[in-house]
Amino acid sequence: MNVKTPIPKAKGFDNTLTLIKEGFDFLPKRRRELGSDMFETRLLGKKVVCIGGEDAAKVFYDNNLFKRKGAAPAPLKKSLLGKGGAHGMDGEPHKHRKRMFLSMMTPDRLEELKRIVIRQLDAKVTEWEKMDKVIFFNEVQEVLTRTGCEWAGVPLDEKEVKQRTRELAAMVDSFGGSITRFNAGKKARESQEKWLKGIIKAIRNGELAPPANTAAYIIANHREMNGKPLDDHTAAVELNNVIRPLIATAYYLTFGAVALFEHHQVVQKVKEDKDNYSHMFAQEVRRYYPFAPAMAAKVKQDFTWHEYQFKKNMLVVLDIFGTNRHPLSWDNPDEFRPERFKDWKESPFSFIPQGGGDHHIGHRCAGEWMTVLIMRAFFKYVSDHVSYTVPKQDLSYSMSRMPTIPKSGFVITEVKKTKSSTKDLEKTSKTQTVMKS
Repeated sequence: MNVKTPIPKAKGFDNTLTLIKEGFDFLPKRRRELGSDMFETRLLGKKVVCIGGEDAAKVFYDNNLFKRKGAAPAPLKKSLLGKGGAHGMDGEPHKHRKRMFLSMMTPDRLEELKRIVIRQLDAKVTEWEKMDKVIFFNEVQEVLTRTGCEWAGVPLDEKEVKQRTRELAAMVDSFGGSITRFNAGKKARESQEKWLKGIIKAIRNGELAPPANTAAYIIANHREMNGKPLDDHTAAVELNNVIRPLIATAYYLTFGAVALFEHHQVVQKVKEDKDNYSHMFAQEVRRYYPFAPAMAAKVKQDFTWHEYQFKKNMLVVLDIFGTNRHPLSWDNPDEFRPERFKDWKESPFSFIPQGGGDHHIGHRCAGEWMTVLIMRAFFKYVSDHVSYTVPKQDLSYSMSRMPTIPKSGFVITEVKKTKSSTKDLEKTSKTQTVMKS
């Protein structure tokens, strides 16, 4: 007879409110207090096993042991993720849908993405030169909306830019437990899906003809394993899942801008970009600063790990933020140090800001390459081509807010271009497109 090995239990009958109150600190704090990378608690009335660290991530992203279907909280499907998307799929259907996304990420298309984002950013900086005050976070969201739609082959009317930017931002901002933000995200998703469904229909009936290598064309013409096209709604969800994650990059870009300000010594290193320093800097921003606190999955079949019996359909939560700062994987994890990535062994399980494991067959985000590429392009552009003043402001951020951002949004003033030729920008900002995590 197998005897279930007990693991520590967090205090309290149900810790849902505590999780909302403590945010990113909830899981790491409990793991430290209990002296264990695995513990039990209750969330939303259900027993949950929480795990963290590289070994835990290896197990969590084993598709033979865990499934995603039914694991994400239902509200997230209504605001952030949408219904029917690849996030909630498993097995061969998930792999098949994942290949659809990966077909968009060719080196040429990633280079095109970089050219677009540089051009859009350059145009935005021209506007900033005329502004008394720039709230960086708000402004880059618009840059990313314009970039994402152009790259994806989605027509974006100028009079719609502000609306679509607000909607995309509201969806990303909806997952932290706030009823107000959830409702805003739900309303935004409904509007976005209606808009994108219209675009899918227009492509399918020949009214729109985006290039064949764009996300809009690929999704509109994708065939599932049964040979049938995606229904209009699911196609709209997946097209949104191409554009929306780019808007989430605004959080990393803002934290990166703060890091350039607070760690003055790195600015020159980003400019010189020796040993692909801009890549190291982007990776450290993703590791150090909080964005995704955790990920949930359900046990696919009974198994034993570390002498603990995981039962079928048990809900398991992986500590994303804590794993990225786990002391067994990272020296001085609470220190911001881009150089740590120079000789990094590239473990797909110790560094999981956008999921762990393999991009092609697992649940690691297919858009991770896009995120890193955009971050490098932004940081290189800002370091090489823009001067600005950072006035006194509140750059602190709440660890209880998910997602979180510096309270000021990072304000800059007296913005000036130091180099203004777009042609020169494209030539001098050519950095190697790194198709790895």
